[in-house]
Amino acid sequence: MKKIVLTLSLVLGALLTMNAQEISKNAIGLRLGGGDGFGAEVSYQRALGNNNNRLELDLGWRNDKHFDAFKLAGLYQWVWNIEGGFNWYAGAGAGIGSVDDNRVYRDDFHHDDGAFLFVAGNIGIEYNFDIPLLVSLDFRPEIGFSDYDVIDDFAPDIAIGVRYQF
Repeated sequence: MKKIVLTLSLVLGALLTMNAQEISKNAIGLRLGGGDGFGAEVSYQRALGNNNNRLELDLGWRNDKHFDAFKLAGLYQWVWNIEGGFNWYAGAGAGIGSVDDNRVYRDDFHHDDGAFLFVAGNIGIEYNFDIPLLVSLDFRPEIGFSDYDVIDDFAPDIAIGVRYQF
């Protein structure tokens, strides 16, 4: 029990004493993942207020011989400076999507096409270069809600982000 209290105290103390670095007002680029089958997503980040919080919007789509699908995610993120241009961030959000299954099955079996909702968490690390470039690595677990049987209830996703800051 003493170890748990000591660890929580150290983590809380570190979070409260971190200095914030100014984040870019806007950033747009790509989030390159694939754990949920959508692959690359167009990503936009917008700073909120005078503190280091931001909104991230990601639009992913897939159009191939098996699926036509899109997914829109919105995340609220808290950003903390580690040192220099290195930041780490955590966030939470939700999204919506739609899937059109083009696969051919037996005559007596058919997937239902349809929309889905999901909630998501997000944690990652980023480097803010002196030029207007932001590179990140993040982990986004998603929990989906749908009657569509191909969409997993849980979909972890690891991605690399490359964004232009302005």
